[in-house]
Amino acid sequence: MINAMADTPTADIPADERIKFLVIATDCPEARHAAFFAGRRAKRSTARVTLLHVIEPPEFGHWATVAETMRAEAQEKAESILHEFAAEVKAQSGEAPEEIMREGVVVDEIRKLIEEDPLITILFLGASTETNNPGPLVSALAHKPAYLGARPIPVTVVPGSLTRDELRRLSG
Repeated sequence: MINAMADTPTADIPADERIKFLVIATDCPEARHAAFFAGRRAKRSTARVTLLHVIEPPEFGHWATVAETMRAEAQEKAESILHEFAAEVKAQSGEAPEEIMREGVVVDEIRKLIEEDPLITILFLGASTETNNPGPLVSALAHKPAYLGARPIPVTVVPGSLTRDELRRLSG
């Protein structure tokens, strides 16, 4: 699907019908690499980028005041991360990405979003630079790909050890 659209100018495809690349916006360097690469690939393939940040709910059921304070702080941090990622994607693709914030378990929310939005066609994840640990999301999805739900999509894992110059060359 991407190749068929690669030669088509963005102006010829209505914005609401273009495919989407999903990037999980987390506060780690490898996720930033994935956003950089996805933004560059989106520009080349006339796709859009969707950023998802998931706030994991606090575990303080009986401490409602503490939980609400933690939730508010997490939401503020999430907004900051999403804006940072959005600026990176826009710098690479020339277009502001869709920004989505959800609360829940990360892999569950990824699965739900993929099931809800049929235009999401590729999930971009950043892999950690640690040799024995690619990161929690890459590990979770590698061991249980069913987390992606009933509609399978490709997952592009962007190695955190690649430089931006190497990512530029790879993204075309």
